[in-house]
Amino acid sequence: QVQLVESGGGLAQAGDSLRLSCAASGRTFLRYMGWFRQAPGKEREFVAAISWNGGRTYYAESAKGRFTISRDNAKSMVYLQMNSLKPEDTAVYYCAVLRPDTAVTGSSISEVANYDYWGQGTQVTVSS
Repeated sequence: QVQLVESGGGLAQAGDSLRLSCAASGRTFLRYMGWFRQAPGKEREFVAAISWNGGRTYYAESAKGRFTISRDNAKSMVYLQMNSLKPEDTAVYYCAVLRPDTAVTGSSISEVANYDYWGQGTQVTVSS
């Protein structure tokens, strides 16, 4: 059984930085993990993902150059460093674990259906 708990969300102003954390329990250290977000009235969308050893990372276009995903397997933690925040980054942010049988591609890594464990989310609100 895998449990994920996100933290680090809050209120920020445009241009600020936040670091989200995801504490994982269970067998996640060999699995890809990702961050998604969902704004009110919108579908959940991919933000970033990282391979089990941190050697490969994937980002949505909206996150490239501003967000950095990382992980510390010794601490069972995944992080999302968000810089230069914009009002359009306002959303609930979720971490998730990729299904182990997923063939990883640039497309599959961003699909919600390919993730089988999800946290409860942490709210990020960015004001202009």
